[in-house]
Amino acid sequence: MAKIFVIGLPRTGTTSISVALLEMGFSVAHTAFTKQAFEMSDAISDAPCFSDYMHLDELFPNAKFIYLSRELNKWVPSITMLLEKMAPYLDLNTGKFNPILKRSFHRTFSDVLPLSSTALAGCYLKHEQAVFSYFKNSDNFLAIDISEPDSLLKLKQFLGVEIQGNTCFPKLNIGRQVANWKEYKHPNKINSNLAGKEHRKYFDYSLTPLK
Repeated sequence: MAKIFVIGLPRTGTTSISVALLEMGFSVAHTAFTKQAFEMSDAISDAPCFSDYMHLDELFPNAKFIYLSRELNKWVPSITMLLEKMAPYLDLNTGKFNPILKRSFHRTFSDVLPLSSTALAGCYLKHEQAVFSYFKNSDNFLAIDISEPDSLLKLKQFLGVEIQGNTCFPKLNIGRQVANWKEYKHPNKINSNLAGKEHRKYFDYSLTPLK
């Protein structure tokens, strides 16, 4: 089975699509920081996929990539809230978050967090433009806004999943909620730090931007 990577930025619906993928029968990691987590998952969302999609495309040439868009006037206050909560833990020197998570956020946003609304909007647009440029004319790329009524149908068609059951994405992590993935129980969830024969190693690719 080809890997599925969700490369929308945080607060664009990554938890909602992750749960939808679980309900379709896929094994899913919402963030993945080890080779083993990637190997054991059918689908991976959020960090580091949104920053490393070019490298993941090289590693998994048949993978499918899903970009999530959201209206800027809704995304900016939502990501502002999240970054205000996460900033102390994302500090490059003293932050306690996983180093892969910190790198992914700092490469996409800034070494200094949180950011102004204008700066955040600029980060969103830069990321979106880079994604659309990279996947131009690709058959393995889908862009959706999960708030649109036909977005789940488009996702199922893209993945070749039988069209039945729910017609809308689950609404999770609304407002100031950020922990719905941790609270959601499902046997197909994959631990982000899953250890295998290489323990907790990550991929050793260069982070130089690919052409």
